Amino acid sequence: MMANDRAKIVFKQVSFYYGSHRVLNRIDAAFDGRAVTAIMGSSGTGKTTLLGLCNRLWDDVPGARLLGSIRLRLGGAWLDVMGDDIAKPMLRRKVAMVFQEPNPLPMSIAKNMAFPLKLAGIRDRQVVAHKTEQALKQAFLWQEVKDRLGKSALELSGGQKQRLCIARALVLEPEILLCDEPTSSLDEKAAGVIERLLLQLKERCTVLMVSHAGDQVKRIADRMLRLEAGRLCAL
Repeated sequence: MMANDRAKIVFKQVSFYYGSHRVLNRIDAAFDGRAVTAIMGSSGTGKTTLLGLCNRLWDDVPGARLLGSIRLRLGGAWLDVMGDDIAKPMLRRKVAMVFQEPNPLPMSIAKNMAFPLKLAGIRDRQVVAHKTEQALKQAFLWQEVKDRLGKSALELSGGQKQRLCIARALVLEPEILLCDEPTSSLDEKAAGVIERLLLQLKERCTVLMVSHAGDQVKRIADRMLRLEAGRLCAL
């Protein structure tokens, strides 16, 4: 499949194996930039695996094997995910992932936000403070935590923890955000906040998400796909 002018992620003949078990089967797909694309399907069909291929999450899994190519348009240039075009640490800054269960680090809210910046070599306190505030505002969380940044992130509610994890992913200004069922562990109110957040985020980055919630997908997705028997098809 040829990439169109809007494409941000392109899969070409992508197959993926765990040992001898084939999870994905010769997928050709192009995902548009500045859009929310939702991938649906039964449990165990490889949806999370597909997301993780975009930032090489499965690189170190014994027996994992990728065939075909995945290209991303980052910084205006097309790069091969599996090639030498971009180092893995930089790839994961540009292609961030938010998981199904919130996973804040057992430290303060401020240190959670500073952690990825520290890994990226950003240590200037004013810069860290500015980027922290900016990302927390983007995640609709700043007003709720601005006076308790020194408190443990583990004291936050479930919805707040998930928004913190999204803010932590946003602090390095990724171009692509991968979301693996980001609201499945939340109540309806907290899930609604995350939905509004994802709709806002597509103005500045590309969102590729997995969801089992059909109603949610209809509300927020620009495009819906289904993964079954290792192949993607439009809904």
